[in-house]
Amino acid sequence: MRLTRHPANPLLLPDPTSAWESYNVFNPAVIHHNGLFHMHYRAQGLDWISRIGYAVSEDGIHWNRMRDPIFVPQDARDARGIEDPRVTQLGNTFYMTYTAYGSEFYGQGEPTHLGGGVIPMFAKSENLITWERLGPLVVGEDNKDHILFPRQINGRYALLHRRSPNIWLAESEDLKVWPEEWMRPLFGPRAENGWDSLKVGGGGVPIETEFGWLIIYHAYDSTHTYRLGTCLLDLENPAVVIHRPGDFIFEPVELWEIKGDVPNVVFSSANLVVGNLLYVYYGAADHLIALATVDLKEILNFARFG
Repeated sequence: MRLTRHPANPLLLPDPTSAWESYNVFNPAVIHHNGLFHMHYRAQGLDWISRIGYAVSEDGIHWNRMRDPIFVPQDARDARGIEDPRVTQLGNTFYMTYTAYGSEFYGQGEPTHLGGGVIPMFAKSENLITWERLGPLVVGEDNKDHILFPRQINGRYALLHRRSPNIWLAESEDLKVWPEEWMRPLFGPRAENGWDSLKVGGGGVPIETEFGWLIIYHAYDSTHTYRLGTCLLDLENPAVVIHRPGDFIFEPVELWEIKGDVPNVVFSSANLVVGNLLYVYYGAADHLIALATVDLKEILNFARFG
């Protein structure tokens, strides 16, 4: 089972006239809300600092971008960039999970070590344009690829995150405190499997289906080639892995996926269902944004039995 690239690819390219997105546009979050596709994407100009841009589309293919970024570095925690957003809607509020790339130490008085400057952060919005920073998931460790589930599970908020090299599950009662005792590893690299033998990390927002939570995740091997795979988690106990196929569903093939700022990368942080189709938006070689699709029934069949 393989995803199908859209013939209009790549969908978004760097804008050479822009100071903040002239070099790379990649790793977008995309949701479908009120009949429109809304994209929040990571962009870099010649200063190499990542900022978040916004674009909107009626069909998910042709996009209108805002001229200015909507989310920019603010302090030492994200001074070197805001990276890899994912957006989850909970009720009438949108939550963005993103990686803050900043100084190794942050704080007043005695400095606080924040894990090499890589901090998993939260923000919220009522309109998808203006965002309020909420704070970190954890501090003191390099942790990223954190993604909120789209509903509470047994009265708790749930989230995927990466404690390298594994994907973990975390839970919270209030989206503010994530107790360590409610964190547990889900799955990790498979040395015998080749394509996901070195590191794994989460993709877009988990998709609720009758068969379980459908997870699209990325992984790479010793050649540092990023590919995408699937996993099914139990609906009411997502710490339980129902099935994880051995094969991948997507890998770099096109020249613009193989050659770029970081070669041999397809990295998705957006997978959403519209109608019967699964849209998988991805960053190609950390340089461009593209789209691949698949029928939802087809990928669920693979996720269950592949």
